[in-house]
Amino acid sequence: SLKELEEIQSKLFTPETFGEALKLKLRPDDVVISPFGKSGTTWLQQIVHTLRTRGDMDFDDISRVVPWIETSYALGIDLDAEQRANPRAFKSHLDYETIPKGGRYIVSIRNPEDALNSMYKFMEGWFIEPGAISLDDFALKRFIASEGYWKHLASWWAHRNDSNVLILCYEQMTVDPDALIRRVAEFIDVPLDDKLLAITLENSSLTYMLEHKDRFDDALMRELSEIKGNLPKGSDSSKVRSGKVGENTMPHLVQKELNEKWRKLIQEPLGFASYAELVT
Repeated sequence: SLKELEEIQSKLFTPETFGEALKLKLRPDDVVISPFGKSGTTWLQQIVHTLRTRGDMDFDDISRVVPWIETSYALGIDLDAEQRANPRAFKSHLDYETIPKGGRYIVSIRNPEDALNSMYKFMEGWFIEPGAISLDDFALKRFIASEGYWKHLASWWAHRNDSNVLILCYEQMTVDPDALIRRVAEFIDVPLDDKLLAITLENSSLTYMLEHKDRFDDALMRELSEIKGNLPKGSDSSKVRSGKVGENTMPHLVQKELNEKWRKLIQEPLGFASYAELVT
C-alpha cells in the first residue's frame, strides 16, 4: 500500500542524514545533475562521467562515481572527496531553493505524463509489489499530491538564464544526442574532440546502457532498501528503460488533475498554458 511504501522509505533516510548531506560545499567547477526524478538523470550522469574520463566504465553503480547528494551520507559516501576525474560531478533531485549552492547545475525537464509513468514503472517491482498499487492511486495520492514535479520545474525555470544553470528538454535530448553532448561538454568545460564525441555517443546510447544496465540499477540504494527496508533481494531497480516520448495516455481523472496542477503551479505564475508551450 502507499502507507507501507512511505513507511519503508522513511527507514532509509532520516532528517539527520539528509541534513548532513546538504552540508556539501560545492566548488565553482563542480557539476550537479539535478532534474526531477525520471527525467534523464541517469543518462546525464553517464554523459558527464564519460566526457570527463574519456569512457570509464569501471564502476558497479553510476551513483558511486557520480554520487547522489541526498542519499550519500546514509550510504557512507564522502561527498567532499576527490573523484576519478574533474570536474567533480553529483546527482540530485532537489529544487533550486534546497540544493547546495556554489556549483554548476544541469537540469533536464520532461513531460509530466511521461515522468509520472516512468516513475511508476520504476517503483513497481522494487518498492511496490507488482499489481499492489494502481497507476491511478500512485498518480493521485503520491505524484500529484506532493506537487514536487511542478515546484521543482518552477524553481529551476526562474534561474534558466543564470550562467551556472543549463536547462535541457528531455524530448529534444532524444532527438539530437550529438547536440546534447556538445552542449554538456561546453557547459562543464571539457574539450570535445571527434574521438571523445564518438565514445560519448556510444557509451550514452540506449543500446549500450541497456547492455550494461547493471551499472545503472541503483545498486547502492537497492542494497540499503533490502537491509533497512526489509525488501526482497534481487528486485528490479533498473533505471534504463525505453525512454519513450509522449506515448503515455493517462486515465481521465489523472489527466484532469495533472492539468489542474499545471494551471495552478505553472500557468498562473509563469504564463505557459502547457508543457509543450513552455519548451517551444
